[in-house]
Amino acid sequence: MKTVGNTILSGQLNERLATSGFRFTPQRQHVYDLLLGRRDHPTAEEVFIRAKKGMPDISMATVYNCLAALVECGLARLVTLDRGATRYCPNMADHYHFYCDECGRVYDIALPTKVVKSEVQIPKGFKVDRYEIAIHGACPECAGKSKR
Repeated sequence: MKTVGNTILSGQLNERLATSGFRFTPQRQHVYDLLLGRRDHPTAEEVFIRAKKGMPDISMATVYNCLAALVECGLARLVTLDRGATRYCPNMADHYHFYCDECGRVYDIALPTKVVKSEVQIPKGFKVDRYEIAIHGACPECAGKSKR
């Protein structure tokens, strides 16, 4: 899919939504643009707060519906860490998440899937579709603070 700046072309977003049984709406475009604009794994509430700035009439229910549609058509994924609120990630490439236990930020970490697949022993008969691995620790900023 081609992007222009941070915006996926409306026609291509429309096509992806349509193949999953959804129709293109300005609200879905706006929510998706927000996810692409700051890849900080926001919660639905954070998306709602950001969405209100550019689209004051958008409701929380609409944001939830937009996020659900984006997840269902493969343009975003759910990120659930421990008992925290579900977060949303527009990075559909194979990657893992690093969760900073100090500040709560979530970072995408690119790890070679081949290494994980060769080291993780999956019982016979199971078929792996994707890995969801969360790594916990301190981000560079927080780790630097704790050394002081």
